[in-house]
Amino acid sequence: MSKPVIGVFALQGNVREHVAMLTTVGAEARPVRRPSELEQVDAMVLPGGESTTMDKLARAFELFEPLQKRIADGMPVFGTCAGMIMLANEITGGIDGQETLGGLDVTVRRNAFGRQVDSFEADLEFAAFETPYHAVFIRAPWVERVGRDVEVLSTVSSGPATGRIVAVRHDRLLATSFHPELTGDARLHGYFAELVRAR
Repeated sequence: MSKPVIGVFALQGNVREHVAMLTTVGAEARPVRRPSELEQVDAMVLPGGESTTMDKLARAFELFEPLQKRIADGMPVFGTCAGMIMLANEITGGIDGQETLGGLDVTVRRNAFGRQVDSFEADLEFAAFETPYHAVFIRAPWVERVGRDVEVLSTVSSGPATGRIVAVRHDRLLATSFHPELTGDARLHGYFAELVRAR
């Protein structure tokens, strides 16, 4: 699979930016708004946005259950910020009745880093990369618990949130607390594209 077809959940969030990054790393990127479009992709990106709104929109457009099934069947998915929340098996700080797509054996705390005004940037170490990755955090979650088979890819290395987990991978599921589509650094999208190619 030299050129994987990767969909971007296009009902909310930074869709255009993810499409541009995926194209940069040699994938064919397509916005996905309905089940028929989901059927035509090899993998998905769940972008940042508002997780409760994404939940409602996915249901309104009849995408929730098809997405859930594709994830359960092993489709690779990259969740960023709210997308990380959507992938988590368990969330804290959510609203009553909020559900997730699940598949990723973690507990994620919604809005863990605070409100919009508490947004920040930080350089993160990744074992897969030779140089630090400059990350943009906007009303970001963090991971409070990881399952036995979940690999921690990066943690915050300084400041009040030192040690907090902000990037994880479990098999074909990749998730970050931050917005890699806003950095101009395509390495994480490239890492995901390679994961999809390796299926």
